[in-house]
Amino acid sequence: MIKKVDHIGIAVRSLGEALPFYTETLQLECLGIEEVESQGVKVAFIKAGETKLELLEPTSQESPVAKFIEKRGEGLHHVALGVGSIQDRINEMKDKGIKMLQDKPKPGAGGAQVAFMHPKSTGGILYELCEKKGLK
Repeated sequence: MIKKVDHIGIAVRSLGEALPFYTETLQLECLGIEEVESQGVKVAFIKAGETKLELLEPTSQESPVAKFIEKRGEGLHHVALGVGSIQDRINEMKDKGIKMLQDKPKPGAGGAQVAFMHPKSTGGILYELCEKKGLK
């Protein structure tokens, strides 16, 4: 069911302020930056070995990431689990009693389809199911 940890999402107030730590201090490669309107964020992908770090900057105060930062501050936001057949995985989670934040996948960064599990169902951690083309 779960193929791998696809990425780790990190909420930041500003990509411009956060990126130098990753690219200069840690000397990790920034793979690109894009805006994901459906999630209200601008995203920078950082290559960290086999896993990516996904820096999330809110694009509006109504963004879920903006609300997260306001409540908890910058830091670990979510862990994304790579899956195939995301709608089947959503249905399986619901059948197992996991509350989903979406009943159907939404467009995510990098062309992925995503859906989040409610942290109250997962021991306080926000998990994202993430299906990318080519991952079966």
